[in-house]
Amino acid sequence: MKINLLRSGSLWVFILILSVSAGLNAQKKRELIASIDSLKLVIRNLQTDLSRAEQREKASQAQAELYENQASELKSANATLLKNLNNFAEVSSKNTSALSQTLSSLEAKEGQLRSIVETFSRNDSVIIALLSQAKQSLGATAKLKISSGGLLVSGGLNEVFTEEGGLTISDTGTKWLEGIAKLAGMYPELNLTVEGLSMTGEISLAARQASAVMNTLRDSLKIGESRLSSRGRDGNFSEGIDVILHPNYRRFYLETRKEIQN
Repeated sequence: MKINLLRSGSLWVFILILSVSAGLNAQKKRELIASIDSLKLVIRNLQTDLSRAEQREKASQAQAELYENQASELKSANATLLKNLNNFAEVSSKNTSALSQTLSSLEAKEGQLRSIVETFSRNDSVIIALLSQAKQSLGATAKLKISSGGLLVSGGLNEVFTEEGGLTISDTGTKWLEGIAKLAGMYPELNLTVEGLSMTGEISLAARQASAVMNTLRDSLKIGESRLSSRGRDGNFSEGIDVILHPNYRRFYLETRKEIQN
């Protein structure tokens, strides 16, 4: 009886142990399942974060490529700009050089023009002084006029020649020419042109009379031949002899041409 009770008590203990053990196992299983679920949640969260990180990485790579392309375009644009600036600087330098040459040329031309103007002014001053001197040398009744940059001294045919239509210089004409020769000696840089004027159309006679006056100035009054010239022309309603003291136009022309060519 006692043995049976012991066996019965042991069985209950064993059952109790099994029951407790089963409870413990059930609790551990629930805990394990809860842990697994928690780990799964963590894994899902990590996967979500990883996916977002991958998306951000792709976006960053795309943005980096965009920045790289923009940087490349900027480098290209800067290179083009630098090239254009160099070309502009080169063109500007050439333009500056051309402008300097033009200014130098203009200055040279201005100097040439200034020289020409000064020559004209100097000649005008000489002619004005010559006019004043001629009034003293030839007298107050002398027919004087400034014409074409020279001093024109007029004499009538009946004063210059011994007879009408003649070629012989009269005493009055000789004295008149001596006064002109004196003026020519005072201004050796001036030339003399003798004009015979005809109002009847006899230009050949007027030319011969002009030559006679020129020969007297050359032979008797010792005016250099290189300074003398003569011609006859139509005087319209005037006749007589005009002696024009004027600058050496040929020399002036040659000097001016030389200035311009230089």
